[in-house]
Amino acid sequence: MSASDNRPRIVAFGDSLTAGLGVQADESYPAQLQRQLDSLGYHYRVINAGVSGDTTAGGLRRVPWILNNKPDLVILELGANDGLRGLPVDQTKNNLRQIIRQLQAAGTTVVLAGMKLPPNYGEDYTASFEAMYRLLAKESRLLFIPFFLEGVGGSSSLNQADGIHPTKEGYEVIVEQVLKVLRPMLNEGTHNPMPAHKQG
Repeated sequence: MSASDNRPRIVAFGDSLTAGLGVQADESYPAQLQRQLDSLGYHYRVINAGVSGDTTAGGLRRVPWILNNKPDLVILELGANDGLRGLPVDQTKNNLRQIIRQLQAAGTTVVLAGMKLPPNYGEDYTASFEAMYRLLAKESRLLFIPFFLEGVGGSSSLNQADGIHPTKEGYEVIVEQVLKVLRPMLNEGTHNPMPAHKQG
């Protein structure tokens, strides 16, 4: 991308599910989201800031780098690796809360993507893990995708052989869900265009 690309930026901030582990770069969900936005006439630049294996603690350390990209909007998809490692939910929640607050303090709109864990992690843990996202979304008044892998998780045809990471087709389903949440806000954005001059 040229340095003169001054479209408002959407940063996809997450782990391997955002990075697109196991699929071609142009099949990842941020790449597919870019194509969909282009075809729908929304002039945004989507930046893939997914790091495979990233935890919420790793994400928190990356916030300054995310903000360097001057995002108008961040789609925050983190926490799955914390859950799969069985880390305390309170610790994950506090990390996410700090990430959200730092992004909001910089004037960035945050869309939070919720996650669920496989049932073998125990009922109490999986329930409190899932509830954590709802609580954070409510507390910080965030746009919310209740389950990032809705319609994809558990489907053998939409996931790679590991059963965790979506295929290209799986990411197509995810992009549809992300767009459902984004479009009403992007439509509002077209009526209230950002000022063209940015301090810089």
